[in-house]
Amino acid sequence: MSEKEFLSQLKEHQNIIYKLVHLYANTEEDKKDLYQEILFQAWKTYPAFRGEAKFSTWLYRLCLNTIFTIQRKTNRVEYTDTAQFEEVYSTTPAIDEAERLYRAIRTLPETERAIISLHLDGYDNKEVGEWMGITANLVGVKLHRIKQQLATLLKNI
Repeated sequence: MSEKEFLSQLKEHQNIIYKLVHLYANTEEDKKDLYQEILFQAWKTYPAFRGEAKFSTWLYRLCLNTIFTIQRKTNRVEYTDTAQFEEVYSTTPAIDEAERLYRAIRTLPETERAIISLHLDGYDNKEVGEWMGITANLVGVKLHRIKQQLATLLKNI
C-alpha cells in the first residue's frame, strides 16, 4: 500500500480512532495524546499491513492493542470522566443519546468495552472471539450480559 493510499484509508476510517479514544481516555488532553499515539503506531506499522484483512479491521485491532498497551504500562484507573471529544462530537439530540451510551459503556471493564465496541461496529461473534481469544459462543453470552448491564445503566443515566 502506498503512502497516499494509506493516508486516504486512515482519513476514511478516522472515526474508528475517535470512537475508541473517546471510550478509553480520561481527559481531553489524554484523548489527544492517545489519538496521536495511535496515529504514530499506525504510521510505524503500516508497511507491515498485508491487506489480508480489511483496513478497518487492521486499524481497529491496532487501536485496541495500542490502548491496552498504554493502560498496562501506566496502570491507569478505569475511565469515569464524561467530558466530550469536542473535535468529533456536537450537541445534537442524536449525539446526546450516543453520549449516554458512551457513558454507560465507559463504566464497563476493559474487555467488555472492547467486545461491545466491536459488536457495535458490525463485527460478528467469530471475529470478536478471534481478536479476544475466546469462542464465538462465549462472545454471544458476554454480549447478552453486556446488553443487560447497559440497559440497566442507561435507565440511570
